[in-house]
Amino acid sequence: MNDLLSRIPPSKHLNYLIAGGCAFLMAVALYMEHVMALEPCPLCLLQRAAVIAVGLVALVAAVHAPGRLGIRVYAGLAGFAGLCGAGLAARQVWLQSLPADQVPACGPGLDYLLEVFSFTEVLAMVLQGDGSCAEVVWRFAGLSIPGWTLVGFLGLVALAGFQALRPRV
Repeated sequence: MNDLLSRIPPSKHLNYLIAGGCAFLMAVALYMEHVMALEPCPLCLLQRAAVIAVGLVALVAAVHAPGRLGIRVYAGLAGFAGLCGAGLAARQVWLQSLPADQVPACGPGLDYLLEVFSFTEVLAMVLQGDGSCAEVVWRFAGLSIPGWTLVGFLGLVALAGFQALRPRV
């Protein structure tokens, strides 16, 4: 057992791994947007914000190299942001699974909403989702983009949870 524990990489390296995973997810998202010309819906944009939040927390944790309590605090923050992103992705997967007659109508663009409504009103509208969030425009191995994003978030949350519960620094 001690041999196995000695092979666990230091917290700093795992934080760099988490930050790198987030950079990879963002690179894929930007490739899909700018090269594949797939326009992100409002829920996709919130998922991107969650990926960036997880990545920034992990990067700060790696650079800071805190003690045991700091590792747990950073892991909790990264895990919370990852769970928020997973919730957003799960919501979009659910919207995509609705029958066509139950899909909400498409609403105005995010730019318009931000001009007309307060941020909290826009957030509430975006979280409800609309027809653009329910559209499946790409699949790989049977999963849509938010399905793969959910898998990515669950992996990031698992790494953050491991960081918080690991037996040594």
